[in-house]
Amino acid sequence: MPPAKDAKVQEGRHSPHPRGFDFAQGTAGGAALPWHTVWMLEIALAVTALLVAWMVRPWRLLRGSLLSPTLASVALLPWFWLLPQKLPQGMAVQFSGASLLVLMLGWPLAVPVLALVALLVWLIGGQPWPAVLSQFTWVGLVPATLALAIGWALRRWLPPNPFIYTLGRGFLGTAVALFASGALYEGIHHLMGGVTLRDALVARWLMAWGDAFLTGLFAAVFVAFAPQWLATWSDERYLRPPPS
Repeated sequence: MPPAKDAKVQEGRHSPHPRGFDFAQGTAGGAALPWHTVWMLEIALAVTALLVAWMVRPWRLLRGSLLSPTLASVALLPWFWLLPQKLPQGMAVQFSGASLLVLMLGWPLAVPVLALVALLVWLIGGQPWPAVLSQFTWVGLVPATLALAIGWALRRWLPPNPFIYTLGRGFLGTAVALFASGALYEGIHHLMGGVTLRDALVARWLMAWGDAFLTGLFAAVFVAFAPQWLATWSDERYLRPPPS
């Protein structure tokens, strides 16, 4: 009969709620709230967002030029979301791509695409559904929604300028959205097990800039060479001559 210490290790290894949650390992732990409350919150956010997106009927956008970027996103993004599962222990680097999807497809179409990406991650990877649900919520849905809000604010209060679009929405907006989403996640789950909240937020801040760099880069490339792949871009708005 194994000692009590070993029994606890085995229990934590096979339990659906082991301590020390991160997206790479797909486990959840150290939450300040009961786990059923956290799951209900994530399920409510996911269902609400999908219902709102469905009401807009985003599939109509697939009849135009957005079919190609949509299919490319479904084919490529799951492998980026699966990357943390393949990295060595302790290297939980996560690429979101949610802000880029909002720029390319718009929020109503980006949400079901992110849900499909999460479904593929669950089918291909070896993580339980609660881990994939958390990944969909905090890596996909929340950053996409925050990116939408930031984009609305930039359109509302700043002049229409290509640099504001690429640097504001593509680069800085992505960094803010990813960091805010990570901060919300850390605030809800209260990381434990030797990692302080301050260290976790520093890590989230650094990872957000990696996503921001790639999103800003792709946004600038698409503006120059494939503006039809950006549902949020308009030549009439951003390239019109200034009033005389």
